Amino acid sequence: MKEITRLMINEYKIKQLGYDFMGFSPQKELYTAHHLIIPARAGGKLVQGNTAILMETPHALLHKIENYDFELFSAITGEMLDQVYKHKLDDKNILEIYYLLDQFYKEYKDKVTKKGNPVIDKNYQKRLVLRR
Repeated sequence: MKEITRLMINEYKIKQLGYDFMGFSPQKELYTAHHLIIPARAGGKLVQGNTAILMETPHALLHKIENYDFELFSAITGEMLDQVYKHKLDDKNILEIYYLLDQFYKEYKDKVTKKGNPVIDKNYQKRLVLRR
């Protein structure tokens, strides 16, 4: 595990809270570090302010959203950046990400990739159950 990942898991109390920056609960998955502002392909570094901690499945989902709906990807990224600036995972941001994901799920639930696979894999649905 990368040092920034370990540091941010502790700083944001991700294990204690039981969910990542997008509201997904661990499903026997690895924690991953996601570039927020400057992507790796543009030379972005995994440093405080440019990193969000995600489980593997939501990380893959986020990049799928980036490919299909960049505006929605940007909105989710904005919510995660807000949490970085607050230095905590915030219920309001998690709830907004939940609604943004619902938009993506509704729009792409019946669509398939060029290879005939569903855009929305059933693993993408395993996320935080809101307790509101």
